[in-house]
Amino acid sequence: GGVEDGVDNSGVAKDKLYSTPEDTELVWKTLSPISPMFTIAAAFGNVHGVYKPGNVKLQPELLDSFQKNLGPKMGYEKPFFFVFHGGSGSEKSDIEKAVSYGVVKMNVDTDTQWAYWEGLLKFYQAKSGYLQGQIGNPEGEDKPNKSYYDPRKWVRESEVSMTARVEESCRDLKNTN
Repeated sequence: GGVEDGVDNSGVAKDKLYSTPEDTELVWKTLSPISPMFTIAAAFGNVHGVYKPGNVKLQPELLDSFQKNLGPKMGYEKPFFFVFHGGSGSEKSDIEKAVSYGVVKMNVDTDTQWAYWEGLLKFYQAKSGYLQGQIGNPEGEDKPNKSYYDPRKWVRESEVSMTARVEESCRDLKNTN
């Protein structure tokens, strides 16, 4: 719903923004003869990026309905491996449900970009008195600041912040050991 990746879906009927059991079964029938190992990026209200609420509402229960539709026909409970495109900004409870319904991969690029930026922002906020010039800081007007504006210092803070966000996603996806 709305504009995503430059495509305006604001005029599209809401029911057309979600995958159906028939859609996912068609994907299964098309791909399974090629290989039993594939993922399906079913639309269940997920969008790339972080947006204010709009036409689409995240409905992880749809993934469960897709499993229940095809499972009995295949003879096992969960035939699908799902990809959660556009997982950034999702509620933890929705992520947990999606994983329980067969999500094996989740994209969180927007969240990791924000985490990287936030690491830099927090570094700047904490060290701003040392980042106004090459010389002169709260410790004295003749004190050098090279160790603060050195990119290796603030890039590292961004990396640490982004790493923490990736680790959080791994925990959310039950992908730690």
